[in-house]
Amino acid sequence: MRTLSAEDKAVGQDNYHEAVGFTRREFLQGVIAAGAVSGAGLGAMYFGYEKFANPVRVGVIGTGDEGNVLIGGCTPEYVQVTAVADIRPYSIYRAFHGDWTTPTRPGLIKQYKYSGEEEARRNVKVYDASNGGVEALLNDDSIEAIIIALPLHLHAPIAIKAMMKGKHVLTEKLMAHNVAQCKVMARLAEELKGPSGESLYLATGHQRHYSVLYDNAVHLIRWGMLGQLHHIRAQWHRGNLPGNDSWQPPMVGGDPDSKVDRIKSDLDKYVKELEKAKSPSEIEQLERKIAQQKAWMSDEVDAARFGYQEKSIGNRTISAMEELIRWRLFNRTGAGLMGELGSHQLDAATIFCSALRTDGKKAHPLTVHAVGGRHIFPADRDAEDHVYCTYEFPGPEYNEKFDLGYRQAGGLKGVPSYEQDPNKKIVVTYSSINGNGYGGYGEVVMGTKGTLVLEKEQEVMLYAKSDTSAAAGVKAAGAGYALDTQASGGASSPVSKAAATSGPVSRGYTEEIEHWAYCIRNNSPENKPRCYPKVAMADAIISLTTNVALQKSARGESGYVKFEESWFDIASDDTPDGSSVADEMQRLKEYKIHT
Repeated sequence: MRTLSAEDKAVGQDNYHEAVGFTRREFLQGVIAAGAVSGAGLGAMYFGYEKFANPVRVGVIGTGDEGNVLIGGCTPEYVQVTAVADIRPYSIYRAFHGDWTTPTRPGLIKQYKYSGEEEARRNVKVYDASNGGVEALLNDDSIEAIIIALPLHLHAPIAIKAMMKGKHVLTEKLMAHNVAQCKVMARLAEELKGPSGESLYLATGHQRHYSVLYDNAVHLIRWGMLGQLHHIRAQWHRGNLPGNDSWQPPMVGGDPDSKVDRIKSDLDKYVKELEKAKSPSEIEQLERKIAQQKAWMSDEVDAARFGYQEKSIGNRTISAMEELIRWRLFNRTGAGLMGELGSHQLDAATIFCSALRTDGKKAHPLTVHAVGGRHIFPADRDAEDHVYCTYEFPGPEYNEKFDLGYRQAGGLKGVPSYEQDPNKKIVVTYSSINGNGYGGYGEVVMGTKGTLVLEKEQEVMLYAKSDTSAAAGVKAAGAGYALDTQASGGASSPVSKAAATSGPVSRGYTEEIEHWAYCIRNNSPENKPRCYPKVAMADAIISLTTNVALQKSARGESGYVKFEESWFDIASDDTPDGSSVADEMQRLKEYKIHT
């Protein structure tokens, strides 16, 4: 499949089609097929990186839920995981054995085809509370790069210390807990060097930058198939309810409110099921479940020793261990719905809003208006359980300072003066709620010629203009895409959607890790991860500024904030969230990694 080069993007869609001999219909067939069957292994061909002889030696810091997903994205040809670090014994167990609940967490044994844990431990050093933990891993000179999948408040201190030791870094999103930390990380990534004087690569895990599905959606927009963009609707809705919340995983010994030990209860259930099991596959699966539950039962940690804190919320006391396990719920350790969920989808929205820009820059929002609150859950968290946001983004013809004199001077190069207008905006709406999972998560991109729907990072559908009676997918025998796919317009033959016959669509984790490793091995100014510091910082600013708007709304003020361009400038000390670059620079000497 052919992707657009910089030269391709610079010419009009009609000239491009003539140059390569593609019709829209042929292009659509190709991109949908590639997006549907992408899987591991497509990234090198699609994104243009190549394999190399010596995989990058990587340490994974934080091997819980997200850390295990990232281990599953570590391709042995590109990355050799030589060390892991975590303070929780249960997380170390899952680092090797994976998690039976999902194939996206296969574990090191399966991912690297070790015969068992004994062989795996001969190849992968474990750093925990007994041998210096994270500090010892960072002092290991054999490790070239680290992947960070820790609670958000630890991203900056660990990433900064790693870069100071000359190691490349890929950290989970958000880039950092506040904007000042993002700016310090970005500056250090520019200034510091590796052991041989090479540039250090700091990447952030917004994996949609490596999704073939999203990349092809961008091509569709650039080719004019949606016309002028004017609205993007995004959501992430979950059915979480009190007593059944994915952000409140069970705790050893029982939950603080109910005193029900769900971990032990499930263990007892699996033991009884094993007594009755007959088929080898059923026995094997139950034995795996029992082993994992037993590992979970032994998950005893002195969380306070590692910097986690007891606190009171409402009438409840949150223990240090609860803050460790349920860190997403608390302001000190996380950034709520916008940090964990909204950041991904506002990143996607900016990718779409940037698609038609000719300067290659990432679109920054102009304003945000946000409201939200804790509408369902009791006083057991700081985080809202409902947020609703409206953003204004500049369209490609937007010009805030446009006036008659500017028009007479010729206006924006290549854009007719009558199209240069301060009203040329794209409005993005976003909601993230609990208590009702209707619609799941995804984005709807609306233009004057059509509508693009992306669902759960797994499929894309196209609609013609305002006609939503037929999706761009297979509905029934003989059904086809509703969108006109002919280069010159007019009626078109049905275009069938390719089935995902080669496995699920890759969400981009594998590709982002492979490309990061490729950049490390091919160190040059031309090579850099797609989500490099300036891009990642902009994503963090959008989410953290939205939290500022939500805080204003909660105080009874207007939940409206106007974005300032200086916030997005790495060299500027301006921040939207009250964080201080000077304070964060001072902390460079004070950062302590608890061991």
